Amino acid sequence: MIAPLATDLGVRRLLIAAGAAPSVQNTQPWRFRVVRRETVELLADPERRLTVSDPRGRSLYVSCGAALFNLRLAIKWAGFRPLVWLRPNISMEPRLLAAVRMAETGPAGPAGARLYEAIPARRTNREPYNGKPIPPAVLAELRIAASREGACLIPLDPPAVAEMLEYAAMAEDELAADPDYRAELARWALPGFVRGPVPAGDPPVTRCFGERGRIAAFEPRPQLAVLTTRGDRPTDWLCAGQALERVLLTATAHGLSASFLNQPLDLRDMRRRSDPRHRRGHPQMIIRLGYGPLVPRAPHRPADQPSERR
Repeated sequence: MIAPLATDLGVRRLLIAAGAAPSVQNTQPWRFRVVRRETVELLADPERRLTVSDPRGRSLYVSCGAALFNLRLAIKWAGFRPLVWLRPNISMEPRLLAAVRMAETGPAGPAGARLYEAIPARRTNREPYNGKPIPPAVLAELRIAASREGACLIPLDPPAVAEMLEYAAMAEDELAADPDYRAELARWALPGFVRGPVPAGDPPVTRCFGERGRIAAFEPRPQLAVLTTRGDRPTDWLCAGQALERVLLTATAHGLSASFLNQPLDLRDMRRRSDPRHRRGHPQMIIRLGYGPLVPRAPHRPADQPSERR
């Protein structure tokens, strides 16, 4: 079997999959380096880091972790087993977040194939959802998906959802009062066609990423979940990103949509406040889940742009 790194087409397929990952404000803060046709290295792209809202680099690491998970899936799809080292030489090269080699094992099984096929279908959907409850069996599968990557997905009950929505709204108001934050948001503004409408209710159930031309009623009972990790260090953030993408692809395979309400986490990072650690870990992502309409995909960089050779 021909290794994916042996041909330019094989490399391109890996990078297309990895580059389709979700990222904070669609910054896509990663680069890839192919070393001697044996290893793919994942590097942080400092030019695409949000220096105001992400001073610790947490969101950058989570974004890169999601790209790493897609890379792993693409390698499995090609019939190989990914061998991953996180931050293998961080003292000598701080940008290097992971190195991936591969061993031949055979084609991916049905579960891996289902996730790989969900990569191009996954979207961040900021439109109203229909309010249909997520079946318990699907929620259980999402929680298992997070646990397989060393994280925990905690679905919130209705009182906790109401509290989280209020908390997110207050955090967004505080963020909006910061001129440096507003300038950074404008610099990385999402295209209007993926921002979604302005929620008619209060508190809002989607995040504001700039001007929006529509107002719409959203689902009256949003379904939220919090993704947590045991620790709150860079390796934990990379694990959170991999868990996030496994959860999102599993959700996509079940016809679910997702968006994010991470304002409280951004405010925590910006203000360098202490983390109110949940008994099941440190919050890394606040996810809104439900059944939404088809939406367009945010633009992504060409597959060969964020890559290097050595």
